[in-house]
Formats: sequence, C-alpha cells, structure tokens
Amino acid sequence: MRRVTVRPGGRGPGSWRAGRGRGLLAWGLWGAAELVVTLGLVLLLLVVHQLWWTNREARQEAGRTVQALQREWGPPPSAVPSGAPSGEPVVPEPLPSATGAGTTRGSEAPAARQSQSHSRSQSQSHDQAYAVLRIPRIALTAPVAEGTSKGGVLDRGYVGHYTRTAQAGRAGNFALAGHRNTHGEPFRRLDRLRRGDRITVETRDAVYTYTVDKSLARTAPSDSGVIAPVPRSNITTSAGYSEPGYYLTLTTCTPEFSSRYRLVVWGKLTAMRPR
Repeated sequence: MRRVTVRPGGRGPGSWRAGRGRGLLAWGLWGAAELVVTLGLVLLLLVVHQLWWTNREARQEAGRTVQALQREWGPPPSAVPSGAPSGEPVVPEPLPSATGAGTTRGSEAPAARQSQSHSRSQSQSHDQAYAVLRIPRIALTAPVAEGTSKGGVLDRGYVGHYTRTAQAGRAGNFALAGHRNTHGEPFRRLDRLRRGDRITVETRDAVYTYTVDKSLARTAPSDSGVIAPVPRSNITTSAGYSEPGYYLTLTTCTPEFSSRYRLVVWGKLTAMRPR
C-alpha cells in the first residue's frame, strides 16, 4: 500500500480547490463592482442629460424662435389705437347671453373677429410657433405652437396650444400646456402665479392681455373639463366657471418630476391691442 506524505506547508487537493473558489469569488465581486459603477455612470449621464442638457437645448431653440418672430412682426404696439381713450387698452365687448359652452355665429367680440382669419390659418400649422407667451411673475417668455405633441412642440421648449380649444382673443377657452421639468421647463414656476398677475399673448395681429383669476392645485390628467370652452373641472366641480367668456387655461404636470396629476391656472381676457 502506497503511503502519501504531506509535507509541512504543502497544498493538498482540498486546499487547491479552496484557493480556486476564493479566486472565482473575488473575480465575481470585481465584475459586479465594475457593472454597478458602469450603471451608476450611465444613470448619472441620463440625469445630466434630462435635467441640464435638454433644458439648455430647448431654451436656446425657444429663444431663437421668439427672436425670429419679433424680427418678423416688429416691436409690439406701444401706442393706443385710434378711437381709444388715452392710456386705455381696447377691451373686448361683453359676451351676449348664450346657452351652452360656446358662442353662436356673429356673437364674437371685435377683438375676436379681427384675429379670426389669422387664427384659422395658424391652426393648420402644427409644430410651428405663431405666438409669444409672456408671464412677468415667473420671468417667462416662450413661443406658442399648435398642438401638444412632445417631440414636435413641448420637448422643444415651446408652449403647446390644445388644438380643439379657442385661439387667443377669441370667445371660449385658449388652453395651453407646457413642461414643468426638463426640455426648457417653461411652466416650472406655474404654481407661483397669483390672482391679478398679468399674462400677455402676442401674435402677428395683436397683443392680448389676460389676468390670472383662479387655479386648481391638482387634478387628474383625464380631467378634460379644465380646457372646455367654459372651463370647469369634472372632478373638483367647484373649480372653474359657469358662464361663457374669454378664458386662458395653463396646464402642467404636478408634483414636480412627476406626471401623476395636473396643475391648472385660469385667466380672463382683459385687454387687446391690435398691431
């Protein structure tokens, strides 16, 4: 019978297998650590892209668009139109009594009739900016384009016009949407608006002034009543209006960095200056 002698300090078969196991474990841990670091860097780059780069790119494009519109239109009117009292803007006539959400043919105010042909032509130009929205309270100047698609409108830093709502200055509800976070985030500070704040919408033909009147801090994305011709929440039925008028609706996601709910701000048309 052969005798196996194990010398002191030598390795037997069990020691070799244990050493190999420890090596494989170390290799696995090292690979997992590299994978975690790589994933962390990728996630960091995605966050930087979303929170910084998309804002930078969208704001630059939106700024260039506003400048291009201003060069095309010329400066906004500073003088009072003939026939208006000195220092007083032109205010649309009150709406006649009407049933339902909209107005009947021929019931539009002069300001609405002046912009009707322009509104019709612009409503066919999707993705193209045709107005400039200004909100001094939150230092916002942003182009307005037709439609609310992300790629064509909102992700470019634009404010989007809900296509089935009224145009600026017309009877009904001029409803707009904008990002609250990323891609220029024009409506980031929409929650800071207060009753009485001034909002202007400038087009090729006129400058319309709306005054903030009401807000709804939170509602569901499916609450279509907030952009109806007579805006009124279908969920919080006490929020909104009951009579036809000249309304402005601003909508955005809430809370920040979430699209779970919608924040809504309403205003009323209080003045118009034709070009």
